[in-house]
Amino acid sequence: MRWRRRNNSPDSGTGFGPRASEPDEGPAAAPDADAELGTDMTAVSSETDPLNRALAERATAIQLCMYAMDRARSAGVVERLSEGLSGIGVSVLRPDGMRFDPAQHEAGGTVPTDDPALDGLVAETEVVGFADRDRVLRAPVVTVYQLRQ
Repeated sequence: MRWRRRNNSPDSGTGFGPRASEPDEGPAAAPDADAELGTDMTAVSSETDPLNRALAERATAIQLCMYAMDRARSAGVVERLSEGLSGIGVSVLRPDGMRFDPAQHEAGGTVPTDDPALDGLVAETEVVGFADRDRVLRAPVVTVYQLRQ
């Protein structure tokens, strides 16, 4: 049995009594508070829906720009796409001359070298990578200098 305050109750002045509209269903009955919570949760999710949609659209736009950069033949187009991505926090990763790091780079091949100072450095970037702020979207594929044996 659930107890509710009756606003216009002629009972003994306590303002409480059993709900006449519902039989006692025991603990399996869903309380009205849960129904109200469901309504509130719907309101919250509908407020965040535009945010989720905007984030999904941003991710799609970034993927399209990455695709376009991979296929661009003009240095001007590549530069413009890079600037546009940079404006929204996405950086193009070209680690030429940096120390090869397997956690951040993907080795596509090696170039033999006789210079010990070059051993383990990135000789060139075969496929650029992308990072959205601190999160790597795609690791760059690089060629690494390897000391001749």
